[in-house]
Amino acid sequence: MTKIFIKTFGCQANISDSEQIAGLLKKENYNIVEDESEADTIIVNSCSVKNKTQSKIFHYIKSQLEKDVFVGGCLTKTINLRKKFPKIKAIFDTNSILKVPEILKNPKDVFSSKKEDKISTPLIRKNNEIGIIQISTGCLNACTFCATKLARGNLKSYKIGDIKRAFQKAIGDGCKKIYLTSQDNGCYGFDIKTSLPELLDELVTVKGNYKVRVGMINPWHLKKILTQLVESYKSEKIQKFLHLPVQSGSEKILKEMKRIHTVENFKEAVEKFRETFKNITITTDIIVGYPTETEQDFQETYNLIKEIKPEVLNISKFSSRPNTTASKIKQLPSEVIKERSVKLDKLYKSYRKIKKQIPKNDQ
Repeated sequence: MTKIFIKTFGCQANISDSEQIAGLLKKENYNIVEDESEADTIIVNSCSVKNKTQSKIFHYIKSQLEKDVFVGGCLTKTINLRKKFPKIKAIFDTNSILKVPEILKNPKDVFSSKKEDKISTPLIRKNNEIGIIQISTGCLNACTFCATKLARGNLKSYKIGDIKRAFQKAIGDGCKKIYLTSQDNGCYGFDIKTSLPELLDELVTVKGNYKVRVGMINPWHLKKILTQLVESYKSEKIQKFLHLPVQSGSEKILKEMKRIHTVENFKEAVEKFRETFKNITITTDIIVGYPTETEQDFQETYNLIKEIKPEVLNISKFSSRPNTTASKIKQLPSEVIKERSVKLDKLYKSYRKIKKQIPKNDQ
């Protein structure tokens, strides 16, 4: 019996895709192993967000080529993996998850522009206490730096009833934490005339001992559902956690990134959630060193973080990704990017030391 190891890089949506691949293959009587040394076949589920991650993926693929290697995920639509690694058995994209058993039987590269309906796919969970549910695929954004959009395309939301059935199954399977994930939870339902608050209000009617953690929400979509979402968060079933990526504190840079939202949109949302939920954990993301970022732009970002003091700050040094708009702009020197990143990280660590002295409950 073929022994398969699945190596996952990237976000919760990728972890969810890997869980579904594992479930599909188990149904076809493949043996899913937890150690690559035991496997004769490796499936790499790739990520296209950062150059650093891409380097890790390349290194991993190269180290496993004496085995049968199949590669899926977002990176497959970003770069030509076939040219770089001719020995890969087959390559598939994020719209071809349901075809993986067939791809293993008849190895050939498979790409599709049609999104699959994967919400009820059998799965093997990475962690039996955590149920990851993808509520939609794709997004409504066109950020200049993002390669994920190239891979996953436009928004396709799953119906509330279908998500609720997957949710009930996760609770029935003993999951204590449910992660609702997608490329952007903020625009969930906009394509099918519903919204994230409506989804949450329905899900929390399910009985059981669990907490729901809502994944990343972009600020400009949150603006449209802010009041309703704050109300939905009042349920004791919803973890008091908000991931709201601002990316820059400079209005100029936000426009050049095509982020659409303003710094004020971000600040207003943070203020509204904090005044309603005293112990909420605010998480945000910053891209340091966008090609057109000046010292003044960076200072505005620094000042914003100093003012808001998010509990969690994810700092990314700008990574030029192939085929994105931002990749065509002249990059800043790496030492400038590093210097700004270090400065912002020092700020974060300085105020987190103070906050850590205060007991915090984000449940």
